[in-house]
Amino acid sequence: MKKSPATAHGADPDTVPFGAIDVPAEEKAGRVRAVFDSVAENYDLMNDLMSGGLHRLWKTAAVDWLAPRPGARVIDVAGGTADIAMRIVAAAGGAEAIARAGGAVTVMDINHAMMSVGQGRVAKVGLAGAIGFTCADAENLPLPDGAVDTYVIAFGLRNVTRTARALGEARRVLAPGGRFLCLEFSHPRLPLIGPVYDAYSDHIMPWLGEKVAGDGAAYRYLAESIRRFPDQDRLASMMAEAGFEQIRVRDLAGGIAAMHSGWVL
Repeated sequence: MKKSPATAHGADPDTVPFGAIDVPAEEKAGRVRAVFDSVAENYDLMNDLMSGGLHRLWKTAAVDWLAPRPGARVIDVAGGTADIAMRIVAAAGGAEAIARAGGAVTVMDINHAMMSVGQGRVAKVGLAGAIGFTCADAENLPLPDGAVDTYVIAFGLRNVTRTARALGEARRVLAPGGRFLCLEFSHPRLPLIGPVYDAYSDHIMPWLGEKVAGDGAAYRYLAESIRRFPDQDRLASMMAEAGFEQIRVRDLAGGIAAMHSGWVL
């Protein structure tokens, strides 16, 4: 993919990527919050536009690879709309199976608007008692060390202020034997895909965002945030630096998205 003129992780230690530009680190969370406040009601539509609808298959692949156990303590970080959390409940055998086994599924998200959408969806399908919601920053989770067995983050890691800090926090809250799984837009590895994906991201996605969701700027940021996010190999290295072991990467759609798995041993 073509590179942004700004550096991959901010021009200096006090700046971080926000789309195509670098901004002061203390500003990013507020800027990201504004983007997701704008798109919360159309979040699934947003992912449809960004992935051509493939995100639904990718989420299924992620949960299949996760193979959640009903007794596991699971957090779905940056999972405000609860799409992944609901899939995890179903894959673990349903709400009753989780309750019997003493497991728990909790959505953690910094954005109230996104969680409001998720709470409505969960209530609509009768899972309000099975999925909890906590407002929390991925870089500072309100959990003791080793509190959970499974940490999932889907299409959220690229929006945190400091990726390395969020990975370290994930490692901290996972118990021995715990698993980290990230599903995220990534960098196409096949030569022919890159230019086509760039053109789609730069022109078609913002146009669709404006026409369909009424916010082309938000979609432009989201496209740019994908380009600035660490590629598959770099993210795997960052996971190792954070203390994860048995790290595995699976590309999806030629690398347009990727799943990263790591364990705490």
